[in-house]
Amino acid sequence: MQHRQNGASQEVAAAKAGVSVRSGRRIETSAQKPCLDTERQWRTREDPLEAVWETELLHLLENEPKLTGTTLLDYLQEHYPEHYDQTILRTLQRRVKLWRALHGPEREVIFRQQAVVAQQGFSDFTHPDNPVTIQSKTFPHLLYQFRLAYSGWRSVTVVQGGESYAALAAGLQRALQQVGGSP
Repeated sequence: MQHRQNGASQEVAAAKAGVSVRSGRRIETSAQKPCLDTERQWRTREDPLEAVWETELLHLLENEPKLTGTTLLDYLQEHYPEHYDQTILRTLQRRVKLWRALHGPEREVIFRQQAVVAQQGFSDFTHPDNPVTIQSKTFPHLLYQFRLAYSGWRSVTVVQGGESYAALAAGLQRALQQVGGSP
């Protein structure tokens, strides 16, 4: 009731604190002030996974870190049909999430790129995955690909021979003519 200490009336201080006037009076006259900042340090019920977490579930997670809480619950219900029901699913999901954060595999770092409209295009030569045959003879070629970063629009040109400036210029010129200008 800091507002009350600053000179506000009981009604105003209670309204600003989000409590009723009666609760405001009770808090003000109480010897023990409410402490809303601390979390309790004790369990409100017994741990339903205490018997199997360390002995079975941790080994499963260490061997296969991609297992989910639902999968582990299915495992428990299959091996202990009378002991574990759907009510512990959320507890199991929280436990798996915490385990992954502390002991799970490293997550891949991804730096997202911001593509701006009409600002950027990508150009590359690639070897096709599937060989092309014409009259039972392999057709040696590359693919020149130009792609706009924002829209994903792309143009592909077949290039006979290797990567060269002439092939790059021809493929890029064709792509820019198709798109109607340069990015």
